[in-house]
Amino acid sequence: MYTGIVQRVADIIAVEKKTGLNTLVINFDNALLNNLSIGASVAVDGVCLTVTTINNNQVSFDVMQETLNKTTLGLLNAGDKVNLERSAKQGDEIGGHLLSGHVEGTATISQIRQSENNYVIDFTCTAEWMKYILPKGFIAINGASLTIVETYKTGGFNVHLIPETLRATTFKLKQLGDTVNIEIDNQTKVIVTTVERYLHEQSHSQNL
Repeated sequence: MYTGIVQRVADIIAVEKKTGLNTLVINFDNALLNNLSIGASVAVDGVCLTVTTINNNQVSFDVMQETLNKTTLGLLNAGDKVNLERSAKQGDEIGGHLLSGHVEGTATISQIRQSENNYVIDFTCTAEWMKYILPKGFIAINGASLTIVETYKTGGFNVHLIPETLRATTFKLKQLGDTVNIEIDNQTKVIVTTVERYLHEQSHSQNL
């Protein structure tokens, strides 16, 4: 599990591309390496990956074809930067909201609005997600826990980023048309699904 609080922005050192599998080699600083072991889980741009090798400060992760197809990780190249968060430990403060690192898919940046004290990013996404994306609700974008501000009937939403979030993540590097990884809040999914099932059962019983 993760908290949605990005701990580091790190550099991709190399991407080894094989048939059906990419290996990402990422530069970790000493603090992030502390007690890290092979087999540990790390969220890379919000995707839960397993450490396969540790060579000094270079940490490797294997990414399967299904994950490459469903996320932005297949687009990464050497020199790119990613958000990192190590898995939460018992007793850690939950500064954002609980995440699993299981990404639903990707959304596309459709607009960026920047003023002196505000940085707003609009995203478009698949219409089927919109019943789970609610104003003031949680969403994880590239592993960062964020609050949804507005939703659009056309199938999109926006978030407002404070300066600290821009400093501590890769959002300041994003441009129009870039894609990001989305993890929808699981509690919201459970509530919406339960209500839908209840309404369906009520409608079915009334029609008998």
